[in-house]
Amino acid sequence: MGLMYVRRFWVAGVVLAAAIALLPFSFHAERHLETATRVEGSEAETVRQELASRFHSPFVDQVVLVIQGLPAVDSEEGQQALTPIVAALHEAPGVSGVVSYLDLRDSIFVGKGGGTFVVVGLAATDSSGNPDNSVESLVPGLHQLAGSLENQLRGRYPSAKLELTGEIPLNFDIRKASAADVQHGESLVIPATLVLLLLAFGSVVAAVIPLAIGELAIASTMAIAGFLAARWHLSILVQNLATMLGLGLGIDYALLMVSRFRDAICTGCDGPTASLLAARQAGHTLLISASTVAIGFLALLAVPISEIRSIGIAGFLVAAMCLLLTNTLVPAVMALLGRRIDAGRLPFTPKLDPQRMERMGKRWRRWGKVVVAHPWLALFLAGVPLLLLAWQAAQLDTSLPKGDWLPRTAESVHALHTLEQMDRSGVVQSLRLVVELPTDSIARTDAGWNALDRLSKRLAADPRCARAVSITTLAEGDRAGISGISREMHRTFLSSDGRAALVEVMPATWVSLRQQVDWVREIRRTGAATLTGVPGATLQIGGIPALNADYQTIVGEHFPLVTALVVGGTLLAVLCGFRSLFAAVKAIVLNLLSVAASFGALVLVFQAGHGSSLFGVPGGTGSIFPLVPIVAFAIVFGLSMDYEVFLVARVLEARRSGLSELDAIPEGMARTAGLITSAAAIMIVVFAAFTFGNFLVVKMIGFTLAVAVLIDATLVRIVIGPALLRIAGDWNWWPGGLATTGKPPCLTDPTEPLS
Repeated sequence: MGLMYVRRFWVAGVVLAAAIALLPFSFHAERHLETATRVEGSEAETVRQELASRFHSPFVDQVVLVIQGLPAVDSEEGQQALTPIVAALHEAPGVSGVVSYLDLRDSIFVGKGGGTFVVVGLAATDSSGNPDNSVESLVPGLHQLAGSLENQLRGRYPSAKLELTGEIPLNFDIRKASAADVQHGESLVIPATLVLLLLAFGSVVAAVIPLAIGELAIASTMAIAGFLAARWHLSILVQNLATMLGLGLGIDYALLMVSRFRDAICTGCDGPTASLLAARQAGHTLLISASTVAIGFLALLAVPISEIRSIGIAGFLVAAMCLLLTNTLVPAVMALLGRRIDAGRLPFTPKLDPQRMERMGKRWRRWGKVVVAHPWLALFLAGVPLLLLAWQAAQLDTSLPKGDWLPRTAESVHALHTLEQMDRSGVVQSLRLVVELPTDSIARTDAGWNALDRLSKRLAADPRCARAVSITTLAEGDRAGISGISREMHRTFLSSDGRAALVEVMPATWVSLRQQVDWVREIRRTGAATLTGVPGATLQIGGIPALNADYQTIVGEHFPLVTALVVGGTLLAVLCGFRSLFAAVKAIVLNLLSVAASFGALVLVFQAGHGSSLFGVPGGTGSIFPLVPIVAFAIVFGLSMDYEVFLVARVLEARRSGLSELDAIPEGMARTAGLITSAAAIMIVVFAAFTFGNFLVVKMIGFTLAVAVLIDATLVRIVIGPALLRIAGDWNWWPGGLATTGKPPCLTDPTEPLS
């Protein structure tokens, strides 16, 4: 035992040194995470690549400068006021193109109420002059330039206002909102969690250990994610998920380890012996639990969407770090503390002793005896409400939610609303159609030119269209007019080989995001041949509406695969852990019930709006983000397994020690129900704290996880699970068998395998 203790101590020292070394990198990880959504292999992403490589367009990435408070742009004075703004934008670092009313005398630039806008193309480069994907890094400089120009103009035009919007500024502001949500969430969670831990343990020292493990897990995960973000596209959602799950899982796992240690101390073990015993018993349980969590997150890597894969990576890292820290640092610290684990005991709590531990478990043992005495009644009373709630999940709608769910205080959101008031918001939400003809050159043949002209006019005639812009509309229908078009516009709307052309379709302001997605799908179904009148013509659609359509489609296509991977992987992990087919299948069924019930609650509250005003979403959202169900399923399935593993592991230990099934189930509940209740309360507090931020996606995920844990730790694990164990009897442990030890905890060699 001494040699094992020394080895564990050295391993813990190495892990602690590594965690401390990672700490400084965690503070800067957020700046490497992306807010842009990338759907690999999607049509929208293909269009973006075409515009960059084949068209060499200066407007692949763009922002919109919204201008108010100046004279009407179609007046001479308004054009004079606009001229220095455009000139300054041309000179700004990273700006690859500028288009305004000065370049195109088009009424689209004349908004209702006299405002106007300028489209600014961006092309960021790194220090060596190579292209850099982080165009978002240019936004602060543009904000500063807009502020400087606004101050200059206000001397003559006191109400002048210049604001940035568009996909890139919106992403920039979402990043800030995400960081603010994390800070706000932590400020709520940490004090509340500390109070719950103090109530659970009655000791300051015992309470601080799980909290410290959670914080270390978050910092380590963020640092590693920062390194990975240099090679792969990782979403800003990593920050939110790492914080939520780091606190939840880290505290959960450390709570189990500390509880096991205190149990061993109560039976008379010394510090090192109790530490090794806790590490052996709890470590095995945590390995099964962490494996199920990790499987859920690894399954998300099968979805070719940067946000979802980022969550998969973050979740896997969090689970791995929580498991590593809990199985190395916590046993070492506990071995050093020994009975001092109870130091800093609160004045109203009695000293830790076997009698107190027995009193704490007596109520749960009595409850367990009630359940095993009436298993079918317990199953009916707890199962029917859950099934009714789970039935609501059938109404789940994963189209884009209605309403304004962007951060309200952000400048980019305010500017977008200003564009809506100007009836020009379509410039941000435009559809980008790239059409290619099989033989005719659009630039050199009348047939090609006429086909593009037909397409442009047909799209413009749609009542959902505010304006359709193409090379034919810029040349006013005359192919000879191409020579009068600026080089920037030529490169934007016509490919270098003349075979492909871009049609920019700006939706009318009244067209919602959901209607834009439907429009994209309608155009794709119609096809290029019908729209152009040219057999063999091809058409691809990009832009924000097309990206949203591709996102929904890919998530829907991959959800069955993720479900199969999660269920199959979890079944295998639990089967290997307990060597029981029934225990594994029962765990899967109960997890599916917990997931379905949490989805039902999500539908009732957020989608239908019953009580949604409590979360700052009055009237509900009408639907749920496509991201939420697939991510929540993977996370909830793993988290729900935690308490199943905790309970079944204790019942199995009791059976192996010689107790009958009738006695082992209440004994297992007496040993774990208090722990499950404390751990679940902490998890619920952690997840619920993130439902009060500004990020609607995180609100929905946090709510779903909190409800799932609440359902799982109460009705499922304290009623339905024990009832099923009683009904199954000895079949619970088939085909692994029950090897009994019959030894008290401290007479069992801690180095022995668990079974």
